[in-house]
Amino acid sequence: MTNIKSLRGRDFITLMDYTTDEIKYLLGLSRDLKSRYYQGERYSDVLRGKTLLMIFEKPSTRTRVSLDVAATQLGMHVIYSNPQELQLGRGETIADTARVVDRFVDAIAARVYKHESLIEMAKYAVVPVINALSDREHPLQVLADALTLWEVKGRLDGIKLAFVGDGDNNVAHSLMIIGAKLGWEVRIISPKKYWPSKFAELLTEDSRRTGANIVISDNIEDVRGVDAVYTDVWVSMGMEAEAEERKKVFRPYQVNAEVMKKAGPQAVFMHCLPAHRGEEVTDDVIDGPQSVVWDQAENRLHTAKAVLISLLA
Repeated sequence: MTNIKSLRGRDFITLMDYTTDEIKYLLGLSRDLKSRYYQGERYSDVLRGKTLLMIFEKPSTRTRVSLDVAATQLGMHVIYSNPQELQLGRGETIADTARVVDRFVDAIAARVYKHESLIEMAKYAVVPVINALSDREHPLQVLADALTLWEVKGRLDGIKLAFVGDGDNNVAHSLMIIGAKLGWEVRIISPKKYWPSKFAELLTEDSRRTGANIVISDNIEDVRGVDAVYTDVWVSMGMEAEAEERKKVFRPYQVNAEVMKKAGPQAVFMHCLPAHRGEEVTDDVIDGPQSVVWDQAENRLHTAKAVLISLLA
């Protein structure tokens, strides 16, 4: 395996900080680790003796379990906590917490309400800080998404992906970022009120370099001809007060059989999960033959391993 030494010791907060070659390296390593996994090589000593601290402000299934299993299978010790179990819950600052735990552990994975909390943590911790989800981005998720598309489409280049629903959510943002880095066409199809703020212009340089195309639209017809139709929940964690309004606004953007028919038989269906069945997606789509959501979920394990190895090995 080719080793990109520049990854060692880095934070993994946003893919905007990573080059196209570095992202392709992480994906290649993920694919290699998955192959080894199915050949029976599930456990390794490569990170034995190291410790991962996970701090989760929000509930989690895929991110928490995949990181925990990935770290354990690589020989790491894992500590899971929420702010109420730490002095963070009693008013200790993020900076002071980061300064302390930095002297104990080898990496910190944090799932936070505010992206700025990750920035603050990384400012005061020398060890790598991994974004396990913030309100702005979810880089671990889209790394697994890219691996899934590589597997089912046989390529990373020239992918056309339509994200349907809340265009200003963390997964939509991260899909735009990885799309710009890999030269994809990413179509954000969303009510105008929920179009992604600022991200398109932030990605102009990467898009120009790779030939990527970021399209923002409110027309569901723009799913036609894509390789993948992607959606996420309409009401993200922390937005429960807006639930009824959001359900009304997003109803025309439900991914159902009609939408998948517009996209075409070549299109796979993707969802980061958990899904609110009957809202953003119907049962016949998520459980149907075009769905790759369970492959996406599994690939969270293999890409988590790749990130941990690259930052710590």
